[in-house]
Amino acid sequence: MLEETDILLRVRGTVQGVGFRPFVRRTANRLHLRGWVLNDGQGVLIRAAGPRSALDTLLLTIRTEAPPAARVESVESLSAHDDAAPAGGDFAIAPSPLDTGSLEAAMTPDLALCPDCRRELLNPQDRRYRYPFINCTQCGPRYSIIEHLPYDRPRTTMRAFRMCPECEREYSDPDNRRHHAQPNACPACGPSVRLDLGTGAQARGEEAISRAAGILKAGGIVAVKGIGGYHLLADARNPAAVSELRRRKHREEKPFAVMFPSLPAIHAEAVVTPDTRVLLVSAAAPIVLLLRRPESGLAAEVAPGNPWIGALLPYAPLHVLILEAFGGPVVATSANLSEEPLCFSDADAHRRLAGIADAILGNDRRIVHPVDDSVVRPSVSGPIRLRRARGYAPTPIRLPEALAGTWLCAGSQMKCAPAVASGNGVVLSPHIGDLDGVATREVYARTVDMLAEVHQAPYTAVACDRHPDYVSTRFAAAMGLPCLPVQHHLAHVLACLLENGHDADDVLGVAWDGTGFGEDGTVWGGEFIRMEKRAATRFARLRPFRLPGGEAAIRDGRRTALALAHEIGDPGYDALADALGMGGTARTLRTMMEQRLNSPVTSSAGHLFDAVGALLGLGGLNRFEGQTPLALEACAARATGRIELETGLCAVAPGGGAFFEVDWQPLFEGIRRERARGTGVEDLAASFHRALATAITSVALKAGVGAVALTGGCFQNARLLDLTRASLRVAGFDVIVHRELPPNDGNIAAGQALAALWNLSTVRLP
Repeated sequence: MLEETDILLRVRGTVQGVGFRPFVRRTANRLHLRGWVLNDGQGVLIRAAGPRSALDTLLLTIRTEAPPAARVESVESLSAHDDAAPAGGDFAIAPSPLDTGSLEAAMTPDLALCPDCRRELLNPQDRRYRYPFINCTQCGPRYSIIEHLPYDRPRTTMRAFRMCPECEREYSDPDNRRHHAQPNACPACGPSVRLDLGTGAQARGEEAISRAAGILKAGGIVAVKGIGGYHLLADARNPAAVSELRRRKHREEKPFAVMFPSLPAIHAEAVVTPDTRVLLVSAAAPIVLLLRRPESGLAAEVAPGNPWIGALLPYAPLHVLILEAFGGPVVATSANLSEEPLCFSDADAHRRLAGIADAILGNDRRIVHPVDDSVVRPSVSGPIRLRRARGYAPTPIRLPEALAGTWLCAGSQMKCAPAVASGNGVVLSPHIGDLDGVATREVYARTVDMLAEVHQAPYTAVACDRHPDYVSTRFAAAMGLPCLPVQHHLAHVLACLLENGHDADDVLGVAWDGTGFGEDGTVWGGEFIRMEKRAATRFARLRPFRLPGGEAAIRDGRRTALALAHEIGDPGYDALADALGMGGTARTLRTMMEQRLNSPVTSSAGHLFDAVGALLGLGGLNRFEGQTPLALEACAARATGRIELETGLCAVAPGGGAFFEVDWQPLFEGIRRERARGTGVEDLAASFHRALATAITSVALKAGVGAVALTGGCFQNARLLDLTRASLRVAGFDVIVHRELPPNDGNIAAGQALAALWNLSTVRLP
């Protein structure tokens, strides 16, 4: 007879709400083990008894064969207590404890409709045929409906719907795919849809979906309540409908996402590679930026002057039914006015969308936490997450050591996503957005409260940005807790190190973005930060220049182009102003810079992109964030020749230490010279990108480090990222890039968490 023993296992990660307990039970019973598995505040707890070989197999299976939506971060053995030893009988799923104590369990992201549920949705013989809320343990709402952890039905908004006997049977059957699927429901007992036409008239069920599709076919706009909030839908092939949506939404040129009924439908309009196909059909189902085909039938107004299409597949069963009834692709943009937060409550939808949507297709499943769509773009270096939201957040990121207390990491001003950090993990909220508007600030405050409430632990300290005027910084200061202000670009670098599990030693962090409050009082944005033994020093920067008009220059790259000309004493300043259509204001701008009036000094790489885009005639005004740099990248992709331009690198010693500047003057002058010769803008745009990648490598060689971390909003540019990574790797460097987090300010809270752990908040000046 085999000698038996028993073990107690703690499993951490995304292991609640993904069918993990039934998976453990099935595996244990197959191995003839006794014991139990349960959810608690730290994740999943397993007690198993049986032969040592069977226990080893259980452990291996947990680590290698977990359900697709699960993410096992760690499996650790705990000390087993005799009074909890499993008795005879089968392996069981035990109830979650009522008193969970300190919570570290991961909140599961909302998951796209799985293939099994999709087949049932479209099967006339299935009892959930065409039911808009079909789900199982591998798909459906999670984070958006949870009120408290651990994730059980009574702690979600689904507690308002009592399961019918058939759903209850499925829910209680350990061998059923819907065992402990908390949103489990059917037409007899679950949520239902209704269409409000704005005239007091309503339609429900199949009629509601059919009439909504009819409005779309007629060129109308329909607001549809999805998993994490409302979308505005319009016919993506109808120029008049898309233009009207732009007018009503006050969104001039920023591209719209397009939801396609199927993968073949996307293939017909855009280039789908094997890598982007994986992203499109994944459980996260993000918006993926794809190159638009020349013969595409989509309205040009979907993405004016933009070669990329933000494509996504239907991720909620209601989307599948609407697109099937409509029969084509639809614009699917967040239901709000431009720059406002996502609309997610029914009352809010009727108040805010009355003048935008011709009809509102809602439902009675309440959303607790609004969640926007995630956005990903492909690159040779791997997927770049531009927005981390539905499908990805709030999956936690593991800290290298335990952090004392419970920290609010307040995040940044732009693309804000606050976080809670405690113990060995940091949990970032899904993307909230820019904190300029009152409504977005209210969402931010609710999200901060939610992070503490869901984790049932009050904040004991806060980390924030060093910029004194950020809303998130003022919010942090008002909490009255011990506060750690973290330099913006240091937070970027630390975020990149954190998600890659890299220590802060022998690393050069390249943090390139638009703006950030610098340690010397200037606007940083083209920074090279050397990390040694968890200390940070500013090793190099882009050569500084002024931003005449401050915010006005941020919106208008023509001003920045003139600022570069003024900085180098270009005798062609006035001629350049005339060429840019700025002759009427050129003298005023020059006076502002000479007298240092509302002309802050910056080292921003992002604004260098704006200036070069304006120089090349790609438009100076940024009507949405990053518009000119995006046009510059797209222009570079059309290059047919090769012009070699370069930057300079010079040593300066402002404080007596080793310090370098990347001098953009040779690049600026080269572009102007080649333009005068008639060199094509495409070739110059491509050369600009190559010159910057080479400049980064040159600084890394001066630093003599082993690894280089690339972070900041400029590395949303796939061309810059890929060229820089390739150049650095040829030079022998280990290159660290973002995998889980966005390179933009959506990663700031994660960097603040690591800063709190290491008590590292400032960048030393040379």
